[in-house]
Amino acid sequence: MAKRAVHRRARKILGEEPVALVWCEIHKPIPTPPEEVHRAAGRGRLKPGHHWLLYVGAVVFFFIVVPMMLLDKLGTGRRDRPNARSSGSGRGRGGDRDRDRDRDRGQDPANGVFDGDWSLTAGQLLLHWYGHSPNPKRLVMLVRDRVCVATSPRRRLSPTKADDFRIVAEFPLDQARVEGEAGQPRGFATFRLRFADGSWLEAGRLGEPEDADHFLRTING
Repeated sequence: MAKRAVHRRARKILGEEPVALVWCEIHKPIPTPPEEVHRAAGRGRLKPGHHWLLYVGAVVFFFIVVPMMLLDKLGTGRRDRPNARSSGSGRGRGGDRDRDRDRDRGQDPANGVFDGDWSLTAGQLLLHWYGHSPNPKRLVMLVRDRVCVATSPRRRLSPTKADDFRIVAEFPLDQARVEGEAGQPRGFATFRLRFADGSWLEAGRLGEPEDADHFLRTING
């Protein structure tokens, strides 16, 4: 379960004990909104921030590892050059079908993240999602009469010990509800925030298995 610091902070900012809470993330990239929509929303960031070690690792990979791999591949190609080129006619047709399926899947502009309408509640929430914090983790808290979304302003945090998160979005129960199935496989569980205007967004990567199980059982109770 989330540590005492998390529950203590939750009680403090909510004014009461939450019915259930869980750390989660938007588990897919946020789609790119139309330019005019993004501009009207203040051109907020649409991607999470990364720790500086990730950038160091990327530099090492591209400037050291990749050249070594290319040199090794060139050397192997000279030693073992194929004598004939396979026709691959059957595979070509199958490959075309695979590409068609991939293209069809890629035609969903919302990427399964939300309903696709940027003017509604879910879309507006996504437009400011990472503006509140570059950290991808959000704490969704269920209270008797509302649903609250909180986050820490820090780029890095420990979900079990965070004690500086703040509420960034709050919805009364007649404006938002949480939908999800209990008993989902850990590591793959998701839930949806569905709003009164018909819009929705999906969250996953639920943190702390006991919190996630309790959260999913609560919304199905």
